[in-house]
Amino acid sequence: MAARNNKVIITCAVTGAIHTPSMSPALPVTAAQIARASIEAAEAGASVIHLHARNPEDGSPDQSPEAFAPFLSVIKQSTDAVVNITTGGAPTMPIDERIRPALTFQPELASLNMGTMNFGLFPMLNRFKDLEHEWEREYLSNKNIIFRNTFGDIERVMQTLGANGTRFEFECYDTAHLYNLKHFHDAGLVKGPLFIQTVFGLMGGIGAHPDDVLHMKRTADRLFGEDYRWSVLGAGRHQMTIAAMAAVMGGNVRVGLEDSLWAGPGIAAQSNAQQVRMVRQIIEGLGLEIATPDEAREMLALKGGDAVGF
Repeated sequence: MAARNNKVIITCAVTGAIHTPSMSPALPVTAAQIARASIEAAEAGASVIHLHARNPEDGSPDQSPEAFAPFLSVIKQSTDAVVNITTGGAPTMPIDERIRPALTFQPELASLNMGTMNFGLFPMLNRFKDLEHEWEREYLSNKNIIFRNTFGDIERVMQTLGANGTRFEFECYDTAHLYNLKHFHDAGLVKGPLFIQTVFGLMGGIGAHPDDVLHMKRTADRLFGEDYRWSVLGAGRHQMTIAAMAAVMGGNVRVGLEDSLWAGPGIAAQSNAQQVRMVRQIIEGLGLEIATPDEAREMLALKGGDAVGF
């Protein structure tokens, strides 16, 4: 059974590499926009900020350290939120490219995808037909994306980043990913408390039915007992429903425009902070409290913001 805490960690993933700029004017693209979105999300109650970078000209995913540097420094100066740097990047990128920012900046947290999978973005073309940039249509229409995360890739990330004291947000898109994590945990390559982010509703991974959420939670409980902290990510319209389920069950939550562009049925989200406020209202309406950044650090056994490389 995952250790239940009185405080709920809210992670906000502010931009990601799934949605494209033509889909929403609220999606942060430039370094200044990403920094502002992160600071506003932290002020709204997010204790962890999950970060990707983009090309400021066309909004395409950019996993160069140079793209991260301008907003990392601003976020650190303006908030004490935990910074979580992606090693997922975009699913079309090789692992060497994906790990560079976290290797360079040595954050407290880095995301780590726990298995190779098909990754289908093409259904979004049915909803978003007017795309400004040619790369968006080419990227979204690709039906041959294999998001590579082999055992060798995963081990390399664990050993390379772990040597700097970085801990991980383990992104698990299906039950097999939990078993993959169990392998590395048993081998001693990672230690608890594990921060397990179960991901629901992305094409290629597990669905977003309540039974899917319960199945992932039961499996993680059986595999890891009290040695993990559970969080959920619901894609698209499932974001708040799954967050509410997790909060009731003692879990933590992730929101943000990386995962969903919506603030309700047919209502476009105006900002990341809006989604943070929405999920905070759910959490506090259940009689729970949100975790501060320092409480999140304690819950996840992080090294502290003074030990990062930015």
